[in-house]
Amino acid sequence: MKCQILHESRGRLRVHLCQKHMTLHQADVAEYTLSAVKGVTKVEVLDRTCNVIIHYECPRNDVIAALSKFSYADRSAQALVPAQTGRQLNREFEDKLVRAIVQRVINKCIVPAAIRNCIFLFKALRHIVKGLKCLLQGKLEVEVLDAVAITVSLLRQDYNTAGSVMFLLKIGDILDEWTHKKSVDDLARTMSLGVEQVWMQTADGTEILVPVSQIQKGDCVIVRTGSMIPLDGSVIAGDAMVNQSSMTGESVPVHKTEGAYVYAGTVVEDGECTVRVESTAGSGRYDRIVHMIEESEQMKSAAESKASSLADRLVPWSLGGTLLTWLLTGNATKAVSILMVDFSCALKLAMPISVLSAMRQCSRAGITVKGGKFLEAVAEADMIVFDKTGTLTHSQPRVAQVIPFGGRDEAEMLRLAACLEEHYPHSIANAVVAAAAERGLLHEERHSKVQYVVAHGISSMVDGERVVIGSYHFVVEDEQCVIPDERIFRHLPKEYSHLYLAIGGEIAAVICIEDPLRKEAPEVIRMLHELGISNVVMMTGDNQRTAKAVAEKVGVDTFHAEVLPEDKANFIRQAHDAGQRVIMIGDGVNDSPALSESDAGIAISTGAAIAREIADITISADDLYALVELKRLSDALMQRIHWNYRTIISFNLGLILLGIAGILPPASSALLHNASTLLIGLRSMTDLKPKDIQA
Repeated sequence: MKCQILHESRGRLRVHLCQKHMTLHQADVAEYTLSAVKGVTKVEVLDRTCNVIIHYECPRNDVIAALSKFSYADRSAQALVPAQTGRQLNREFEDKLVRAIVQRVINKCIVPAAIRNCIFLFKALRHIVKGLKCLLQGKLEVEVLDAVAITVSLLRQDYNTAGSVMFLLKIGDILDEWTHKKSVDDLARTMSLGVEQVWMQTADGTEILVPVSQIQKGDCVIVRTGSMIPLDGSVIAGDAMVNQSSMTGESVPVHKTEGAYVYAGTVVEDGECTVRVESTAGSGRYDRIVHMIEESEQMKSAAESKASSLADRLVPWSLGGTLLTWLLTGNATKAVSILMVDFSCALKLAMPISVLSAMRQCSRAGITVKGGKFLEAVAEADMIVFDKTGTLTHSQPRVAQVIPFGGRDEAEMLRLAACLEEHYPHSIANAVVAAAAERGLLHEERHSKVQYVVAHGISSMVDGERVVIGSYHFVVEDEQCVIPDERIFRHLPKEYSHLYLAIGGEIAAVICIEDPLRKEAPEVIRMLHELGISNVVMMTGDNQRTAKAVAEKVGVDTFHAEVLPEDKANFIRQAHDAGQRVIMIGDGVNDSPALSESDAGIAISTGAAIAREIADITISADDLYALVELKRLSDALMQRIHWNYRTIISFNLGLILLGIAGILPPASSALLHNASTLLIGLRSMTDLKPKDIQA
């Protein structure tokens, strides 16, 4: 790319790209390509002037080389640009703002007064109609205040004040919409759109594991219990109960059988189905995330709802104050000054913007939040319940040892276990599959249909024999499988969790699972205590001995061992009955009931799809410090909401008093009111500062 250096200082270049015109897409390509250069810290592309400002910490020659190689036609450069960048949105509202200001200047300076007044009368009709509609619906909202203020000004033939009020309202609406849409857009672009793998059914009926990006329209994928449906399509075989609350809002799972349509992002709670894909990966994913964020705004926190309802309740008082002021003083100007100020705009803008900003900041920290009320729940929680496996311990447990029985081959037992376990997403299943892969044990699909028993295990038929794998309770107690060698069985290593494999009703092998503790877990629990969590509980399906050892290492207040999924949910229900606010953290299918029951269910991102679907918050599995960051951000958000609440009420009340005193004319009140609304909205968009919160 031919370019010219316009200005240069240490660590900064201002460059003109030698072209007559730059499209918004070209500006995005230039920004993301140059930002990808190692050592470049910031790139700003000014598409109107075709200039680029580059801040860098690398050698200057690296930047020059990148500029010389840069080309819009480079496919690798275009691939760096996300589907949405925000540039188009900003340009749209910049143009709206400029047009509004230019029209105002033309009306004020060029258009004759008589014609200008007619224009004002025509524009006023829209505000008056909106106010009348509110009244006809039995509502007293801000539209009524605006309509009364404009009508009074026109009746007094004060066209300049009416015009100024309508201009400020228009500018305020543009800025409010811009601020809100930009917050949603920023959040949508920071949220993860990770590609998952799916089981694809080939023409001969074989299942192969492939990236979802390779799936084409018409391909068939198989989805089983606990897995997320990756793409839209029709069921061609199987029966499944599908949780599609995220898509349709239905509170109970829906039965799907042959011919039914299923949606990407919904989860199979029970059963399995084969889906013929009708929409390939990538179609509308950004729009779906935007839709999810907009839906999540309906999940307002109590503080948001309080602010919103108060704003509506104050409208009648504003109207009453206006009428009373006019009756007592006979001064219409003072009365109209009150109408120029309403609490609704700032309260209804700043609160959701604060939540969106907090959600965006959470997303950058690897935390996905589905609504403001869940952040408030985290801020107010006094109890946190941890699942053990995959949460306090690493999400990738390892196979430490395979103990075969009856002279069976160790490698063959691991191969068979992996063949069964690979169909279901759980940390222990993943460990078995990974161990087989590390040892180069390839496994063909020799078994028939597999059945998953939640929190217990898997059963199937292999070479005409029933094979089961799972917990001791499932294999030995429920399935009544025989133990061939009691001596070996009694001396199984106690430091490991045990996975039991039985063939034909006899224990064939015990797989010892090493469940390494997350090194940060004790520190995280200590910090959560300092941030106000009074009771940290660990619940696990493991035996008492293993659970006690982990509990002592991490420093939880209490623990419960050998619990079933319904036990976890019942425990949280009882805590609610005792008046406690509870957070639940888990990663598996068996954690789903408890996640749903809690005030804020938090799932580990590498856990089962159904856990992520049901959970209100999803955190990265890299480390548990994200929980501390979530708690701090939640506390900081509530502090900001309360600050906004106090500031908006006090400032606007001050404007009203100054208007009544005759110090501020109506136009000035409207200007200051709109300016304060914008400033508070902009402040609400800034990052929270959780580091300032004291434990």
